[in-house]
Amino acid sequence: MSYLQQEGLSRRTWISIIAVGVLHVLMGYALISGLAIKAVQVITGPLETVNIEEQAPPPEEAPPPPPKLEEIPPYVPPPDVVIETSAPPPPTITTQTTIATPEPPRVAPPAPPAPPPPPKVEVKPASPRGNSVGITSDDYPEASRRAGEEGTMTVRITIGTNGRVDSCEVVRSTGFSRLDERACQIAQRRWRFNPATENGQPVPSTRTQNITWRLEAGR
Repeated sequence: MSYLQQEGLSRRTWISIIAVGVLHVLMGYALISGLAIKAVQVITGPLETVNIEEQAPPPEEAPPPPPKLEEIPPYVPPPDVVIETSAPPPPTITTQTTIATPEPPRVAPPAPPAPPPPPKVEVKPASPRGNSVGITSDDYPEASRRAGEEGTMTVRITIGTNGRVDSCEVVRSTGFSRLDERACQIAQRRWRFNPATENGQPVPSTRTQNITWRLEAGR
């Protein structure tokens, strides 16, 4: 590769450069010798005045007419098209016959069993034990004897399960308080009973008892 190629310049470029250099040398020589002035006179010559008329500008072109709009025909609705269709078949009516089923016979529920009868209670009233119930002439109060007091009375007594008199109440009086009080004292102290029973078991009971106070003749 040559030096010119290394510098990146072609052969034609170098020839132009050399020609320009030679031209500059000749011009310099011409100026020195006065030839340049003559050459300028010959080249220049007399000056001629030329009137150059300005041309009028071309007339402006008229704007093109607006594009003609196409006429749109008026809207005509399409004719109604009647489509004949066959009438639908009448609806099928289905009737459902309900057969009433006979009501089953009503059976009255069995009556509840009768309650069992209450157990039979065997009640046995109280009864005097021996000759303990009653009064004697020896039971007379001395004051009532001297006063000659007599009469019949009724007492209500309560007999316990042991056969003794628990309480005494005068229901009908003799009219003499001493005789009434004496009768209740004797009943609670001395009277004895076989107690009342229910199904063989002793139970308390109530009993009324008549008592007669009478003085013996001659005493």
